[in-house]
Amino acid sequence: MKTYIRRREENDHLIVFYGDWGTDENLFTPLCGDDFDAIVFYNYSADEALVLPEKKIYKSVSLIGWSLGVWAAEYLFLKTGIIPDVTIAVNGTPVPADENYGIPQAIFEGTLNNVNEKTMNKFHLRMFGNKSTLLEYRNRLPRRTLKSLKEELRWLYNRTMEPIDPGIRWDYIVTSAENRVFPVKNLTDYWIKRPATRHLVVPYPHYVFHKWNSLKDFVQFVRNNRSVNDIAKVSAANPESEILDKDIHI
Repeated sequence: MKTYIRRREENDHLIVFYGDWGTDENLFTPLCGDDFDAIVFYNYSADEALVLPEKKIYKSVSLIGWSLGVWAAEYLFLKTGIIPDVTIAVNGTPVPADENYGIPQAIFEGTLNNVNEKTMNKFHLRMFGNKSTLLEYRNRLPRRTLKSLKEELRWLYNRTMEPIDPGIRWDYIVTSAENRVFPVKNLTDYWIKRPATRHLVVPYPHYVFHKWNSLKDFVQFVRNNRSVNDIAKVSAANPESEILDKDIHI
């Protein structure tokens, strides 16, 4: 696992971010402003130990888990020792390889055998939603080797098969109406059963963060949104049959 740390002594707000599979710091450093500290975890694999900065007292701590990062946040929660004030899941569930609540297992396993340049290009297109958005933010594309992508996905697949004790109470789930990566029906079916988690639906693709100037702005948007959207409407607007194919989704 790799860790990106951005820290300034005068900052009193920390945002802890757990990225999706296949990402690196290029996706997130443009979102890390100077007015808050940030810890970003990504490239989950067994070859590097967990890295954390020295402890510091903050007025507020926010935690964001994006896609498979929702599972990663729960998996690493006790190991980090970081206690957040607010938790936000984005386009993911704590059970990422699951027929009903995550990526169907056949797709997950198929992806393991089809990680190549062509399928990754399709994955990035789905992640950003369309070609024009992908081209506009192409400087944020991860710069990972195919070998590292395969190793990370294999590690994730093996770990997600292991039971874990949930340690996080998710305050918010943000779901994208235009999600073409994570089956929207499965997202809906998981979170609709958890009424304590506030459901927010946004009209964006799987990677939503380009719509905000910083992670701090995103957190403020979520916390200030007082309306509870009917998350079931997302499923109707973007049925599972439109987002699943045989190439790559995670």
